[in-house]
Amino acid sequence: MPKTTHGLSNSLANRDIENFLHPYTNLSSHLDSGPMIITKGEGIFVYDEAGTKYIEGLAGLWCTALGFDNKRLVEAATKAMEELPFYHAFGSKSHPTAINLAERLLEMAPVPMSKVFFANSGSEANDTAVKIIWYINNARGRPDKKKIIAREKGYHGVTLMTASMTGLPNNHWDFDLPLARVLHTDCPHFYRYGEKGETEVEFATRCAENLRTLILDEGPETIAAFFAEPVMGAGGVIPPPATYFEKIQAVLMEYDILFAVDEVICGFGRTGNMFGSETYDLKPDMITVAKALSSGYLPISALMVSEDIFQSMVVESEKIGVFGHGFTYGGHPVPCAVALETMNIYEEMDLISHVQETAPALQGGLAKLAEHPLVGEARGVGLIGALELVKDKETRQSFEVLDGVGAHLAGRAQANGLISRAMGDSLAFAPPLIIEDNQIQEMLSIVEQSLDETLDIIIDRGLK
Repeated sequence: MPKTTHGLSNSLANRDIENFLHPYTNLSSHLDSGPMIITKGEGIFVYDEAGTKYIEGLAGLWCTALGFDNKRLVEAATKAMEELPFYHAFGSKSHPTAINLAERLLEMAPVPMSKVFFANSGSEANDTAVKIIWYINNARGRPDKKKIIAREKGYHGVTLMTASMTGLPNNHWDFDLPLARVLHTDCPHFYRYGEKGETEVEFATRCAENLRTLILDEGPETIAAFFAEPVMGAGGVIPPPATYFEKIQAVLMEYDILFAVDEVICGFGRTGNMFGSETYDLKPDMITVAKALSSGYLPISALMVSEDIFQSMVVESEKIGVFGHGFTYGGHPVPCAVALETMNIYEEMDLISHVQETAPALQGGLAKLAEHPLVGEARGVGLIGALELVKDKETRQSFEVLDGVGAHLAGRAQANGLISRAMGDSLAFAPPLIIEDNQIQEMLSIVEQSLDETLDIIIDRGLK
């Protein structure tokens, strides 16, 4: 039984505790503390049940690019619901919104792509990518070329396969993961893993050479694909070091390894270009997108594949008689309609120009906060960034995990009117892309105040 008092039988908090299993939550402490209940959204702000207003500094979960009250998206969903509330794509069926959205995505893609497969989440899109990679290597007569390489601290989802690819311990512990066929290579975080005297470019070279060594040790004939986010999101907002992807892609080409780019967070303007692949000159064979595809208003994701991949799929489908994969709600007409309208709004508002114009306020503000005694590194690009807290700025010594300093900072920020997210001792920022300069300044002011309050607590506890 929950540990909280249940005298308020109609309380939303108590009903939540009694009935709702929360993702990414300490289930034990939740029984004591209960949930924060959000009841309304307006622009970049959300409101709790008491009417308290918060800046949503992570756009929900990196996704509500257009804020929390875009009427055009609501109208698009309503219209689609009235016209065709459901249909599927199984057995050669189709409908207009899926066709139109697939066409639109292929037009927008950062490199030539051939076909679009729709799913409901980034996890499903990445999981589908792996299945297709295995499928086509069977079609190509390479049954041993099946291993997938991802990166430490990378994030690709929570299905059995994508959680295995995700390089974060909490996604593996006691789930009996990672699965076989999944390998991990270096996290390209220069601040944290660069060696003394090593330049950023030299660090990138070392990462690429370590990838080469891993491939050779495992056998190139067994390595199918490499998955990467342009900017690592849930691992702490980690942009790649200079020359990193140039060198990584050269290694992949040398050993005939597919490059799958996870644009679930970076896609649709977050890094200052429509895709993170454009920001870092990536040449993927497969691209996954989700989140800002519908501004988070309805669940939808997509996998784009090259013509070369598609032709191998055709061959195997002909042999078997069917491409035996799909989701009931993949390409659902209502989310597709909302995604189409989202793309229309991005184009009409000139989203990329807006992000490029406002990004200096965020990145410059974070850089200024790097002077704070608690902050070791400020990092980011476009409208995504993070501050990493350290015990000692000179040595870059981290706090102990059990000190919970990052979580405390996130708690102080929330108390001061900003919802963000601590990933270890890194506090992440990815506000709705409609944010304006004055709102960025308001957000940064809350962060500065919260850093000062956290520092006071740390000094009182003798941790610094």
